[in-house]
Amino acid sequence: MMKQILFAGVIGLFLTLVGTPLLIKLLARKGYGQYIRDDGPREHASKRGTPTMGGIAFIFATVAAYFLAKVITGYTPTYSGLLVLGLMCGMGLVGFLDDYIKIVKRRSLGLRAKAKMAGQLIVGIAFAVLALMFPDARNNTPASDRLSFITDFGWKIGPVLFVVWALFMILAMSNGVNLTDGLDGLATGASVLVFGAYTFIGVWQFQESCANGETLTNPNACYEVRDPLDLAVIASALMGACLGFLWWNTSPAKIFMGDTGSLALGGVLTGLAICSRTELLVAIMGGLFVLITMSVVIQVGSFKMTGKRVFRMAPLQHHFELKGWSEVLVVVRFWIIQGICVIVGLGLFYAGWAAEK
Repeated sequence: MMKQILFAGVIGLFLTLVGTPLLIKLLARKGYGQYIRDDGPREHASKRGTPTMGGIAFIFATVAAYFLAKVITGYTPTYSGLLVLGLMCGMGLVGFLDDYIKIVKRRSLGLRAKAKMAGQLIVGIAFAVLALMFPDARNNTPASDRLSFITDFGWKIGPVLFVVWALFMILAMSNGVNLTDGLDGLATGASVLVFGAYTFIGVWQFQESCANGETLTNPNACYEVRDPLDLAVIASALMGACLGFLWWNTSPAKIFMGDTGSLALGGVLTGLAICSRTELLVAIMGGLFVLITMSVVIQVGSFKMTGKRVFRMAPLQHHFELKGWSEVLVVVRFWIIQGICVIVGLGLFYAGWAAEK
């Protein structure tokens, strides 16, 4: 069974390493270059015209890696896996439309705010509703209508509130990754770390699944997750695909992921969190995305209330650029922050399991 995870990661890595330069040539030939804000750091002006919509590469690679791993190993896809991939592709489609309008229609803001929100809501609601269906033999559905940290806790919130909660998570995380995608390789590298963590979590939940009965290491702390191994396969495919994309996206970037990639990554990360019952834990493991989002909230709130700015520029990475840090220095240090967040998150995940002994 574990071969699926290995194959998915390797195939995802190979496809983006080989496929991304082909996509770069195609996008460059069509003139699909990145729009750069005039009010941003001056150093970014040189990036104008760099091919964007690179998220197409790792979305395609992830989906292909998942299904090829199934074909090679002889296993069938699961409902959880298909729903998470569907969420990724749906959010990626919304981002693609936004990018396409920016580039082809020469409209800097892309999709109108209402249209973009409507697209995200349609995709999010479809995922949330379907995730409460398709119970397995133990009556576990891909998602649960309970809140979760390292496992489900508390009372059931019901399907309606669950859909609202899922939508909030999807919108928050997708926009968080979108805000982080402002420097070469920053969002891609940070995502690699989080998907690596979710590969581990999926394997651990599979080994300690309540369905395994007498073989459990700790019977008091088993996991009622519908398809944990399949979630690990998807996380591994994403980790490999993003790592291969990072080869071309790191400074100086030959291609940007665009909203196509950032919305897809935020969506699939939320899908993994919901289906693995780690909804609140993802806010810790994806701590860099949360930190950068909060910097924008603080900046906007402060300016509206006091007329003063807390940071030289938001999101946070541009504040440090304007303080004189080089782009590479900001990216590497922010990766370190993300790595610390992942370590803390995994530590809490393990501590929660060990505490039940």
